[in-house]
Amino acid sequence: MDNENNWKPLWDDEDMQEFEGQFIKQADGIDVQPQILPNNRFFPDWLGAIDDTHVRVKVPCADAPRFRGRKKWPTQNVFATCDLDMKFTYVLAGWEGTTSYSRILKKAFIGEDPLVIPEGKYYLGNAGFMLKPQILTPYRGVRYHLKEYSRRGPQDARELFNHRHSSLRNVIERTFGVMKKHFPIIASGTEPHYDLHTMTNIILACCILHYFLRGVDNDDSLIEEVDRELLQQDIQVLASQVRDDDHRLGSHIRDTIANELWQDYVNN
Repeated sequence: MDNENNWKPLWDDEDMQEFEGQFIKQADGIDVQPQILPNNRFFPDWLGAIDDTHVRVKVPCADAPRFRGRKKWPTQNVFATCDLDMKFTYVLAGWEGTTSYSRILKKAFIGEDPLVIPEGKYYLGNAGFMLKPQILTPYRGVRYHLKEYSRRGPQDARELFNHRHSSLRNVIERTFGVMKKHFPIIASGTEPHYDLHTMTNIILACCILHYFLRGVDNDDSLIEEVDRELLQQDIQVLASQVRDDDHRLGSHIRDTIANELWQDYVNN
């Protein structure tokens, strides 16, 4: 390849659609994965997890603001669902980095290749999604506890739900993480060399190859590496939650003293 800017894909959009339809199959809720069975008592109708990830993208300067979302550089938003076997079951790529969950989800439900969630079934999503029958999200403002690092167990039903929800939902984070380890071209921070359309097809190709690799080579060392990174992120989140708890407790003590001082001042 003499000049990467002159590189042309070996497939066209129709080829990509055919490959995607062959390897990325939506969950129907009929064939229950063996890994799901132990959780059926509490999450009897869940199909897997749903989330998005960001991949750097090369766009004209005039379009960059629409693609510069959470990151300091332009990204495209890749929305996907996966099962407990860490295989993608639906992928919708190519969105601007600033696009909201609600807009992408709306398109996913009514687009040319719609996300179909059978009646009575649901995916587990993070707090960024709107709670609805098809997508169960955690309780807002309620912490969850990591088994290894929690100072105490869940204190009520909502905390327990959030903990169990997080334990199951993180399969989508692991899936994105393993795919990016396999294919550095879409890894976080990798500078893109191709335009948006080409990069979108590359992402879809990586999702398809990831699906294939999951069936022939699990690469446990790669999964362990991703798990360590996610655990470190969770530890940081937990540390932040502890600080928030300390702040709330300090605020409560301060407010109590302030109210008592004021009442004493007014009464005297």
